[in-house]
Amino acid sequence: RSTEDGGGGPESRIWTVMLLLGTCLLYCARVTMPICAVAMSSHFDWDKKQSGIVLSSFFWGYCLTQIIGGHLSDRIGGEKVLLLSASAWGFITAITPLLTYISSAYLIFMTIARFLMGLLQGVYFPALASLFSQKVCESERAFTCSTVGTGSQFGTLVIGGAGSLLLDWYGWESVFYFSGLLTLLWVYCMCKYLLNEKELIIHLEHLAKGLSLSKQTKVPWKQLFKKAPIWAVIVAQLSTGSTFFTLLSWLPTFFKDTFPESKGWVFNVVPWLVAIPTSLFSGFLSDHLINQGYKTITVRKFMQVIGSGVSSIFALCMGQTSSFCKAIVFASVSIGLQTFNHSGISVNVQDLAPSCAGLLFGVGNTGGALLGVVCVYLAGHLIETTGSWVSVFNLVATVNALGLCTFLIFGEAQRMDTDSAYVDL
Repeated sequence: RSTEDGGGGPESRIWTVMLLLGTCLLYCARVTMPICAVAMSSHFDWDKKQSGIVLSSFFWGYCLTQIIGGHLSDRIGGEKVLLLSASAWGFITAITPLLTYISSAYLIFMTIARFLMGLLQGVYFPALASLFSQKVCESERAFTCSTVGTGSQFGTLVIGGAGSLLLDWYGWESVFYFSGLLTLLWVYCMCKYLLNEKELIIHLEHLAKGLSLSKQTKVPWKQLFKKAPIWAVIVAQLSTGSTFFTLLSWLPTFFKDTFPESKGWVFNVVPWLVAIPTSLFSGFLSDHLINQGYKTITVRKFMQVIGSGVSSIFALCMGQTSSFCKAIVFASVSIGLQTFNHSGISVNVQDLAPSCAGLLFGVGNTGGALLGVVCVYLAGHLIETTGSWVSVFNLVATVNALGLCTFLIFGEAQRMDTDSAYVDL
């Protein structure tokens, strides 16, 4: 059940590449708004708080579908859930600019569009986690996870480069058309080349069965949620998720505000360029250390110290510097090191409970997104009231530190979802 083709076949490589592209497009669509935020807020005449509402509305939707998405994927298969949601969010992104022609209530329409987008994108990562725990063997898990995870930096990079140029040349609408249509193209290719017909047909009774928590599944929920390590991983995911979202949403505005004459494509591209090799390296290093015989949990915790602790230090430096070059370096290092989370807590969920990894990951991400809403809005509020960005980076560092400490104290890496685990404890 753990692997279908041993994980290393050419088939699985194509899948890894396609999922990498999918994650890339997911982020292209997601980051379209933060990149256009400055242009749109001047176009529609929004202040920081209103931008904050539009930017954070995405995460309201995002947190609602995580758990359902993970559970559905554990039932009917992650790839179906991925494609269904991708086709819908691609469509929404492409029509976002057209919504401005419908009525003059821009703020409401943009907020609704972003909310729906969040709803649809919420199922993506839990579906991935579910797909991996069913199709990727344990020794390659961190690497596959971090490879597909680089899609998020890669996507932010693509939209940061192409988006900033489109924004300068053709206005903000073009950025939405660009990322929306590309996503639809990806869905088409996936359906045509990677999935055969019978995999595409989703039986309605399967869907109904997937949505109802069936009694037969022997997942000891009560037991699982009584265990500290499960909570430790969830809390850690809360903190890293929310701080990452805060940086993702506000960094373009931070650079535009602090260094008005700087070029958009520089600060929207460079940090993510750095993040790609670091993410791949963290996955490689993590699997390598485990194969060297280090205890799994030691490796996961080490990765987390780098991903949450060290990256926060650089985030704090960002608020203190006045030179553009230094700010770029700090931003790059901070975001680069955050990718070590892919090999820390993200994989730890699969260590603890492979049978319901999708669902647990969903729980953690839900919390992360909820906290993300709060942090993204709070950040806008802090800037508006204090007038300085230091408070935002302090917020990021504090939240990260809390999550890290919890994970270091309570984290474990043995399986928790089987009966044998009760003996160990």
